[in-house]
Amino acid sequence: MKAICIGSLVGACFAFAGADDLKRLPDVPGKDTVVRVCTKCHGPGNIARKRLNRDDWDDQVVDMVERGAKGTPEELAAVVDYLTANFGPDAKVNVNDAPIDELKSVLSISATEANAIAEYRQDHGKFKEWRDLLKVPGVDAKKIQEKAERMAF
Repeated sequence: MKAICIGSLVGACFAFAGADDLKRLPDVPGKDTVVRVCTKCHGPGNIARKRLNRDDWDDQVVDMVERGAKGTPEELAAVVDYLTANFGPDAKVNVNDAPIDELKSVLSISATEANAIAEYRQDHGKFKEWRDLLKVPGVDAKKIQEKAERMAF
């Protein structure tokens, strides 16, 4: 009984964190469907960290359905379209909004560099272009320049 109560509490915490993270999903057509179909079991962070191609997102959605996710074929296709467009291998990361884990994975930078970027933007406001990131102490300028095309502001 104690394990069930602890499990329920942990699940409630994850559900609350997932609801708070919904702003990580771009507000474009398909978001409502993704929220309804995908975030009952996990938060948007699971989505944002991955940068998969269409076939791999399709496989992920099939796996979700096998685990109990519900949606019509049209809704599932909309989910794959949304995920591919916004979290595909070539999708950009919004440097002003992305959490540390997403900065790390998309920009191929260290946790220390991602933390420095997050702290700098909190202290100095939003970045306007990739060159602004060169002002951040402890960030490798070469890495930033190499990933400039993957950044949005």
